[in-house]
Amino acid sequence: MNHAQLTALGRALRLLGEHGEALTSTTPDAKLHEVKADLRRALDLLDETVTTAAPTTRCAEHPNGPVDEDAPDRCLLCETRRRAARRAQLNGTYGPPRATAPTDPGSSRYGMRGDRPQPQQRWLPEAWNGQAWQLCGTPRRDRREAELYLAAQRRGPRPAMAYRLVHEFTDYEVLRVWGEPVRVDIEPMGGF
Repeated sequence: MNHAQLTALGRALRLLGEHGEALTSTTPDAKLHEVKADLRRALDLLDETVTTAAPTTRCAEHPNGPVDEDAPDRCLLCETRRRAARRAQLNGTYGPPRATAPTDPGSSRYGMRGDRPQPQQRWLPEAWNGQAWQLCGTPRRDRREAELYLAAQRRGPRPAMAYRLVHEFTDYEVLRVWGEPVRVDIEPMGGF
């Protein structure tokens, strides 16, 4: 709706409001025909400004989505999501509810144990640079993806002497090593 349509429609509706306030039991028929003409004009303006189809659901996210008559908002997409959540809750796939307040009234500078995030499981691709193991790529959340990344690095134009995959959870664990890490002295001739 552009500005001109908006102002014309507002003017027509305000005029109809004035007609409504002026109506009495003694209003002449000529005045009623004028109200009827103004109503038609307002409806025509409204037809010009409305360009989309009327919403089929009462859902703000999917107003013209598929309809489910049993859903409270008549939206099939949202109702499918709600049913899946209820089914998952009944099957016990949700964890136990989290406590909203700490149980220990004493405060700690470092927070409560429940406030700290749980360790994340990651796989760290590392390469041997001749002196030490160094991170050679972004830590991955998927082990297979990390192994594919290291396979691509080994096939690359300048592969390292050795690669390894480290599993990080609460501690570090070396899962697999490719190649032989040999310590290389950075000084030529052994530092003589």
